[in-house]
Amino acid sequence: MSRANASVESASLHFLSEERVRGISPLDLKLQCPRCGTSLAGLQCRICALDLSPVKGITPALPPERAAYYARFATEYERIRAAEGRGSQSEAFYLALPDKDLNGHNSGQWRIRAASFRCLKQHVLKNSADRCAVLDLGAGNCWMSFRLGQIGYQTVAVDLLVNENDGLGAAKHYERYLTTPIRCFQAEATHLPFCSAQFDYVLFNASFHYAEDYEETLRESLRCLKVGGKIVIIDTPWYSREQSGKQMLAERQATFKRRFGTASDAVRSLEFLTDERLAHLAKRLDLAWEQHSPDYGWKWAIRPWIAKLRGRREPSRFRIYVATKRA
Repeated sequence: MSRANASVESASLHFLSEERVRGISPLDLKLQCPRCGTSLAGLQCRICALDLSPVKGITPALPPERAAYYARFATEYERIRAAEGRGSQSEAFYLALPDKDLNGHNSGQWRIRAASFRCLKQHVLKNSADRCAVLDLGAGNCWMSFRLGQIGYQTVAVDLLVNENDGLGAAKHYERYLTTPIRCFQAEATHLPFCSAQFDYVLFNASFHYAEDYEETLRESLRCLKVGGKIVIIDTPWYSREQSGKQMLAERQATFKRRFGTASDAVRSLEFLTDERLAHLAKRLDLAWEQHSPDYGWKWAIRPWIAKLRGRREPSRFRIYVATKRA
């Protein structure tokens, strides 16, 4: 692909290349080049010249060639999310998340997110906020980074998208409510711009299933974790059978094709978990999974039984999976 074509394609990803603010570096973080892995003394890589100077409070750690790779995905994803009523022009909408969906367009999903967040705080984080560094991968509009920041965690948000409705740009709504601002990075989960062993938690908040390679994604997360730190996977669909997950994916792509004119398959996301997939990852990466089941209410709990009685595909289930980085 030519440099000109890459520039055109990356524009749909809102690639951060203008209005740079010089001399601002995220506090308490050591950075490395996401392209070549060189440790950074400043904000420009001395080897490949990639510039990580923040733009409107977001550090652009996605090289242009990777922005071009994700361009179609980003364009389709943003269009679909807008059609689904995601995001808002109102600050109040973001401040109410996850407990209330003031738009009312996706209230069922936000009830799930709220229950998962309660479970996360009660059973995983356990009041461990004292200077703990949290990496929020696939942070979206940064609501979880905000909520954790309110209770004392040092939060770093990573996402591919930087728009102000559903991406990192929405972090602006939280700024005046936090003593320490959320540090935002546009980056991909397999090439993070952080030197090793800096985080106490790496959280995948309804985002792990977007990965194209689970092992590569977790390996990079483990690199960024301190020894004893935890990887936490939240709200990624789980199925008891691989075939159920594949059937779900086919059904969803058909629905998207009908509603939005695209199957939304520009990247080969893995989309779901099974016990077999989790066991494979545990073996490959020397992990032991700890499982937590949030309380989504009795109607959610009986969904598998209703599906079985009606002869339908099993519905997805959500759990929280936790693994600790060994020495």
